[in-house]
Amino acid sequence: MFLQKLLLYLSTAGLLCYMATLYITLNVLHLFFPNFVKRVILKIGERTTMTQNQSFKYEDWGLTLLSTTFVKTALKNSWTSLRQEAFVGKPAPDTPVVTIDGEKTSLLKFLRHNRPLFKQLVKDFSDVADFLVVYIAEAHSTDGWAFNNNIDIKQHRTLEDRLSAARILVEKDPLCPVVVDDMSDDTANKYGALPERLYMLQAGKVNYKVRTVQT
Repeated sequence: MFLQKLLLYLSTAGLLCYMATLYITLNVLHLFFPNFVKRVILKIGERTTMTQNQSFKYEDWGLTLLSTTFVKTALKNSWTSLRQEAFVGKPAPDTPVVTIDGEKTSLLKFLRHNRPLFKQLVKDFSDVADFLVVYIAEAHSTDGWAFNNNIDIKQHRTLEDRLSAARILVEKDPLCPVVVDDMSDDTANKYGALPERLYMLQAGKVNYKVRTVQT
């Protein structure tokens, strides 16, 4: 666990240096070479799959990478990631979550018969794995790091705010249960989930953890 924590701190420090350098460089270059900066940002969008999202054009999200709000969000997410307790091969944190109906429960209660709990390709693997979506703090709230042409969701101030936002996701029929992180953000913190993260849990342990996609 100590080594994993050490690697986490080192990787977070490296990521922060990278983000700071990227932010300053892109802002300076944008003053003189805006078209070049656009190409660079689109390349970043390809790596993070942002350009595959048909709901957003470059004009909706591209220049937000040059904003101070983006930097603040990146700093917050990096700070939160340092609280991670979910590491491959180690016990999976049984963090509190709340169902869409408002019932308080915990993450590991969704594990059944030692089958993997895996948030991917529900249709293909529902016969061998159970799936769960945990809705956490809104990554692109309208009063935070906002994209244009996005759903109007403000930062969650109460549990009901978070439940209301999660119900919008449920309307998209994700084909698996959806729960929300409680307002302590315990799941987001222990699983390093901001802005999003994919885990496979089995028999109460973390079997697989997808690294966050870096820009």
